[in-house]
Amino acid sequence: MFLCIMIQRFRYTVAELVPYIDWAYFFHAWQVKGDSEQGVELKEDALQRLMGIASETGAEALYRQVKAYSEGDDIVIKVERSKSQKVEKTLLDPIDFQTIKLPMLRQQRLGADGVALCLADFVQTTADSLGIFATTSALSLQTSDITNPYESLMMQTLATRLAEAAAEKLDEETRRMIEKSKSQKVNGAKGRGIRPAIGYPSLPDLSVNFLLDELIEMKSIGITLTENGAMDPPSSVSGLIIRHPAARYFSIGPISEEQFEDYTRRRCLPPERMRQFLRAVL
Repeated sequence: MFLCIMIQRFRYTVAELVPYIDWAYFFHAWQVKGDSEQGVELKEDALQRLMGIASETGAEALYRQVKAYSEGDDIVIKVERSKSQKVEKTLLDPIDFQTIKLPMLRQQRLGADGVALCLADFVQTTADSLGIFATTSALSLQTSDITNPYESLMMQTLATRLAEAAAEKLDEETRRMIEKSKSQKVNGAKGRGIRPAIGYPSLPDLSVNFLLDELIEMKSIGITLTENGAMDPPSSVSGLIIRHPAARYFSIGPISEEQFEDYTRRRCLPPERMRQFLRAVL
């Protein structure tokens, strides 16, 4: 594990997270329209339940700001080695860094602006930085014994919404921290940037979770990874925070066999194993 004291841990109460809930995804999970009678009733029920939940049952988050740069379609992260990895050094010796490569996929089809995007495009080729995060909702621990289908779905969707809300709040808080810092600039300009999550359209490879876990140790907030890179509990979110002012969300879409072979080589995994992770875009 390449860990250091720069990892930050946050705890959010339900009351702190409610303003950050994206209700559009809540309605999508229920397959109802937000402005319909059923949608209005569901939201009212959800808010009442959230008000009755213990204030400490909100969500936890991990965040780490790391040095990074792009190299082709890879994002290269530089982190200081943990003490267990170092040989005896003096205070005058330079800081010993370990590099970790995060391979990224590139769109095969040109977008409306004539560009095929890759997340590495939004990380500078020289000195840059990005954030790594993971969030999980403690509410998910209370859903295992629920047998009523409505109750179970309600609690599951609320747990997921709280984890996503924690990611939004974390993004906002860390952005403010960076903007207030006089010693650090974000790509030369202030910008909201993007927060691509693992498993989402621009970052579909769940195996990247194993790389992020090396950097922030998700188990410290109760997240474990399955052999396929999925997070347990399911009401968890992980990904990158890229502050580039021009960064935007996009979907990778289907990739060619040629890109699959190139990505597999960069990811350093056997092709048969890599196909399991990239099945959705092959």
